[in-house]
Order: sequence, then structure tokens, then C-alpha cells
Amino acid sequence: MADNRRWWALVVIALAQLMVVLDMTIVNIALPSAQADLNMSDGNRQWVITAYTLAFGGLLLLGGRVSDLAGRRNTFMIGLLGFAAASALGGAAANSGMLFGARALQGVFAALLAPSALSLLATTFTDPKDRGKAFGIFGAIIGAGAAVGLLAGGFLTQYLDWRWCLYVNVPIALVAFAGALRLLQPGERHPDAHLDVPGALLGSTGMLSLVYGFSEAESRSWGDGLVIGLLAAGVALLGAFGYWQTRARVPLLPMSVVKDRQRVGAFLTVLLVTIGMFGVFLFLTYYMQGVLGYSPVKTGVAYLPITVGMVVGSTQIAARLLNRVPPRVLIVPGLLIAAGALALIAQVGVEPAYASHILPGMLMLGLGMGTAMMTSVSLATGSVAPRDAGAASATFNTAQQVGGSIGTALLNTIAATVTARYLTAHAGPGVDRRELAAKASVHGFNVATWWAMGALLLGALIAGVVVNADRAPTPPGAGEQTPKSLEDVAT
Repeated sequence: MADNRRWWALVVIALAQLMVVLDMTIVNIALPSAQADLNMSDGNRQWVITAYTLAFGGLLLLGGRVSDLAGRRNTFMIGLLGFAAASALGGAAANSGMLFGARALQGVFAALLAPSALSLLATTFTDPKDRGKAFGIFGAIIGAGAAVGLLAGGFLTQYLDWRWCLYVNVPIALVAFAGALRLLQPGERHPDAHLDVPGALLGSTGMLSLVYGFSEAESRSWGDGLVIGLLAAGVALLGAFGYWQTRARVPLLPMSVVKDRQRVGAFLTVLLVTIGMFGVFLFLTYYMQGVLGYSPVKTGVAYLPITVGMVVGSTQIAARLLNRVPPRVLIVPGLLIAAGALALIAQVGVEPAYASHILPGMLMLGLGMGTAMMTSVSLATGSVAPRDAGAASATFNTAQQVGGSIGTALLNTIAATVTARYLTAHAGPGVDRRELAAKASVHGFNVATWWAMGALLLGALIAGVVVNADRAPTPPGAGEQTPKSLEDVAT
């Protein structure tokens, strides 16, 4: 198999993953324009985001197992076409209901596409040296995708139309589909295997309930009856799912995937990292647009330092050292650098502080996150049996999705509560209300960012204690079997 073609296969896989990751943020900047165009109420506008995250997070485990059973290239290509069709439907939405439905469909196909992409990467690059390079690129895409989405959303909304934030997925998906058709061979299928239907129902409904509960907590409060009921139901269903997986003949999530100490450390680290990251992206966007008065495009450009830091951390630090030092030597310092970045960002005030605090903070954040995320991706998928690669990939993506939902809901609730208390404590005659509102909002943002820093520090602690491997795990099929394994997936 030609080496160049293998790297072109990485381009196809990375392109699909980038589309899924940036779609989680690209619509955020377009949301005000879409709301005005489709006459959405303030109460309903959240469904543009929630419909996507619910379907995506709730169906990831099922999508990962389907990719193992039906063939990863098949599910990868079906996911691409379905995502493109759903994006076109959303871009052409004539009313809010049509847009909500299209976003839910995007989430369904993303749940099929994302695990297929990561498992294809894991089974294609088994040679340790090449694996480090490939996962470095993939880790940079995962980490920087959110910032790229904000940049792209700003340009498309300001210079074209909010609908192009959805239409843009169509050509990307079609290019990736053509590449997959040309570069990827049908992977191994398991005709004798059966889908764990009870496990699929328990796992999917449990994840749906949990993600929905966290999403509703942002607008309703943590003490709301619906939120408590959803979270309790989610925990109970996932508990029943875990019990059933120990008894099922062909489990949806094989216990071998979650019993490995290194993978558990990677999953927990990613969960805590995304808790901190998603909330901070939300607050930084508000700070730059609402306080500093940046346009959508200027806000997107202002996020570029994170992308630069991610690329450097993933490809120039983690990828080069992954097979030379213990993984926690990369994860722990990376998260400590990222935590230091949040400590710097948490000190901004109402006066312009981009050059003094935000810019250096973003560079540090990107550098630390890129190093930690790339290493975590390799740990999550390394040494897993090829037949379970989809399940391991889905679990990694689920940790990201749940972390994002928790982070957005938890940190936004903290910020809103602190802001309200600040307003009450400082209100009085002769006080400039606009200035007070700005100071209160920034104070809420600062406190929530300190909590986000705490999540990163906890992630660093867990990685330091749980992840104890001397080197990154070598996937089955490495060494003398590498050429055969590669030919099984890509040609």
C-alpha cells in the first residue's frame, strides 16, 4: 500500500471529524440572525443547539457499535451523506420547527460519523511512529475545531447569511465522501454478531436523559423538578445499562473497553477538560462581543491564537514525545499550563484586556490543551481490539459530549448566579446601570472561569494518579502485522 495514500486517507477522516466538531460551535454565532429570521422565541432558540447535542450525545454509543458490526467505511460514508442532507435541510428551513428537526438529524448522523472516523484512524495507523503523527493532527482538529467554528461562523454570518453556517457542510461532506470512496476499502464486517437491543435502548435513553437534563439546567436551574427528574432517570438508566452489559452475550459496550486503566484515565480527563473548555468559549465570546464590542468576524479572528496553540501542542510536542515519555508526562503539564491560562483570563475587567490577558491566555490554553488532548485520544483508542474500536471511539466522543453539556450548564448557572448577586449587592441610587451590568457580567464570567480552572486541575490530578503506563499503548496489529492491517482498511 502506498504511504501517500494512507496519509490522504487521514485527510479524509480529519475533514469529516472537523465538520462534526466545528458544527457544535459554528451555529452559535449565527443563532441571533436565525432567531430573527425565523421568529423564534427566546425560550425556543436553545433548541437549535439542544436538538443537535441531544441526538449526538444520546446516540454515540449505539453509533459506535453499529460501525463495528456493519463496517466502519460503510457507516462513515452513510454518516457523511446523511449529515450533508440534514445540513441542506436546515439551511433551507422555512420555520423554526424545520430547523430544529434538521439539527436533530445532524446529531443522529454525527453519532454514526464521529466514532467511525476515530476508529478508522485507530485501525489505519498502527505503526507507533506514524500513529503519533496521525493522532497529533487529529488531536489538533478536535481541540481547535470549536475555535475554527466560531471563526467560520463569524465570516459566514457577517458576509453571507446565517444559512451558510449549515450549507457549508454540504461541499465538505461530499468531498470527504468522494475521498472515502477512493481511498478507504470496506472494513471487516461481523455477520454473525448481533446488536444488543436492550443495551441500545438503556444506553441511548440514559444518555439522552442525562444530556437533556444538563441542557435544561442552563435555563431552568438545578433545582427544577424536570432537571432533577431527567438527571436521576439518566443515572438510573445508565446504571441499568452498565449492569446489563456484564450479562449481555454481545454487549453494546464491551467491559474490556472501560476496564483498562489507561482508557479510563483518558475518558475522565477528556470529560473534565471539556467541562472547562465549553463554558470558557461561551464566556469569551460574550466578553469580546458584549463588553469589548467586537463584531462576529473580529471575535472569530480573536480565537485564532487558540488554534495556533492547539496545532503546536498536538503536532510539535505530543506527537514527537508520545512514544518517548510516559503519557502522563504530557497530559499533566499540558493541563497545568491550560489551568494557568484560565487563571490569567479570569482576571479581566470591563476595560480592554485582550493583549494583556486574553491573547497570552489563549496561546497557553491552546498549547496545553493540544498536548493533553492528543495524548488522551491515543490512550483512549490504543491497545483496544479492532472489533471494539468503534465502541472505544464512541465512549471517547461521549465523554466529550457529556463534558460539554455539563460545562455549558454548570458554568453558565454559576456565572448567572454570581452576576445576579453582584447586581443586588451594588445596586443603588446614582449608580450607572449599564456600567454596573457590564461589571456584574464580567465578575460572573471571572468566577465561572475559576471553576473551569478547577475542572482542569482535577483532570490533571486524575491523569497523574490513574494513567501510569510507561509508554503509549501499541495497538493490536502493530509491528510485523502492520502492512496487512493497513491493507484491511485503506489501500
